[in-house]
Parts: sequence; C-alpha cells; structure tokens
Amino acid sequence: MRQEAGPDTGLSARLSGSMRAVVITGPGAASVEQVDAPVPGPGQVVVDVARAGICGTDAELFAGTLAYFGQGKSRFPLRPGHEWCGVVSATGPGAGGAWLGARVTGDTMLGCGRCARCRAGRGHVCADRREIGIMGWPGALAEKVLVPVSSLRRLPPAVDDRAGALVEPGGNAWRAAAAAGAAPGRRVLVWGAGTIGLLTAAFARAAGAEVHVLALDGDRRELAEAFGATRYWTVGDPPRDPYDAVVDCTDDRRVPAAALGLAEPAGRLVYIGVAPAPSLIDSRDLVLNDVTAVGILGASAGLEPAIEHYADGRITPGDLVGATVGLDRAAEVLAGRLGPGAGTKVHIDPSA
Repeated sequence: MRQEAGPDTGLSARLSGSMRAVVITGPGAASVEQVDAPVPGPGQVVVDVARAGICGTDAELFAGTLAYFGQGKSRFPLRPGHEWCGVVSATGPGAGGAWLGARVTGDTMLGCGRCARCRAGRGHVCADRREIGIMGWPGALAEKVLVPVSSLRRLPPAVDDRAGALVEPGGNAWRAAAAAGAAPGRRVLVWGAGTIGLLTAAFARAAGAEVHVLALDGDRRELAEAFGATRYWTVGDPPRDPYDAVVDCTDDRRVPAAALGLAEPAGRLVYIGVAPAPSLIDSRDLVLNDVTAVGILGASAGLEPAIEHYADGRITPGDLVGATVGLDRAAEVLAGRLGPGAGTKVHIDPSA
C-alpha cells in the first residue's frame, strides 16, 4: 500500500485504514491505488470528497509538462486534484469541532504563514507555499483529502456539489474579471471559451460590463451566451475594434501579443492563461499605449466572491460540468480520452 505523501501523517495514518486515490507515477501513467487514509494533525481537517474537477493543470501534471517539474517544485509520484468540495469528517487538535460535518471547499495555495508575503495577505505567492494536488500536498482526486483548517470556506445550501467544486476556478475567474476593471460602460474581451474563460465572462457580465468572447471555433457559442457574452468571435473572424480590457484565458503562446493589439490605449490586459512555451510581446506597444498588464495566479482572494455569486444566483456554473464519472475513469480524463461533452469540465465523484 502506497504511503501518503506530503504532510507528516506518521504511524497514526498507517493505522487508520486506507482509501482510494488517483496517483500519477510518471508522465502519462496514472491509476487508482490504495493509499493510507489521512489523519488530521494540529490545525488540520479531513474532508470526505464529494466532487473534484479535472482541469488543464491536472492534464499538464499527467503529461509531465507543467513548468513546476522543471523548477523542481513538483515531482512524481503525485496525487492531483485541487478543485473540490466535500464534508469535514475529522478534525485535528486546535481545528475547532464546529467544522465537523460542514460542507466546505478550500484554498489550493497554502503559504507558510510566517513570511512577509503571508503576513501581508499574499500567501498565494509565498516562496515556501504548497499547492494542494500540485506541489507538495496530496490532492482531492481521492475519497478523502487532508487540508489545513485555515484554508476552508463554508458552502451554503444554495451551492450544490457541482458548484462547490467550481469555486476554485470561479475564484480565479473573479480575480481576472476584477483585474479587468469590469463595470458598467466597459467593454471586455475574454479570449478563450474554456472553464476559466466562460466564468470570467460571467463575472464580468455580473459586474455590468459588456462582454465578448473570442474562441477557436463556434462550438461553444451557445454556452458563452448563457454565461453572459453578447458577442462571440472566432479566430477566423476576430474583432477589430479595441476593448477597454482583454483577458487571455488560453494556453496559446501567440495570444498575449495579439491581445495587446486589441487593448484600448490606457486599457488593461489580464493574463491568466499559461502557455507551455514563452510568450513574447513588444513592450513598446505596452508603454506607448499606457496599457496596464496584470498576471493572475490562484483563486485565494476570489473564493468568497465566487461563493457569494453562486449562492445568490448571479452565476450558475453547473452547466459547465458536461460529465461526472467515478475515480476509476479519472486516468481517461487526464489522458484526454474522456471529455466533457457539451460542457467544459469533467467532475469526479469518488463514491461512484
């Protein structure tokens, strides 16, 4: 039986029984294995996972192409899964018994809590951070996940499990829309019609902006319109007029420069997509047009706003989930052999 990696679970974990979890053992190799079930230490809780989403980052982990591998931050074997929700089933010393039985989701980015960045509320860029399911901490493509109580966010009854497991991407998207300055009277172009792109469009529209979406083809036109887009463009028929803000939600290295060409002078560029190779822009265009460029890493500051938008019905993200399958089919999803159908997201239900 594989030993639980990451936080120190010690002998108590080995005595606690086992659970099923997806383990990526190397590039292109993943399977469901029996691993030691986690036991919460001080300030930690165990969550029984109800839903977990698989995203592009998980696919890069599976392929071994994520930049973190080259930087020595991620290594095999690893346990993926950072978009999740569930119910707290055990609490450790100091975690607070009130969490027991609570429906929750949680922050992916776990800062050290001691450095200047963490003390300033920027733990998502802590140099010593761990990232659940990505870097140094076992993830939620499993029956249970161990998390610090400080990372938890409660889910109200109005946020079902599908939406609960979309809080993490929603937090990223809310940050992107906020960085774009989405507001009444502003025109925002979202480049990319994946989960982050469509949620960014929804948050920008909820803030009152006019939102257009630019995608590879017309396949997601209806879905984009349902998430707030009033105009849908394709790369074969792109927009020509500039926008107050352009948000790059793609993994295409050519898009950052093209997005700059569509930004209104004194406008804003938001980069949340990450390409597998370096992207080049002409900084003269950035300077001479007085354009503000912003990078987005992580959902931390956007988790509460995402939950609030989901709970009050301003955004209903569930239609993004095109398929829900059990753990045994997670490797197919990671390898791209099982897709989301008419949606953008495949969810894993560990109890299925």
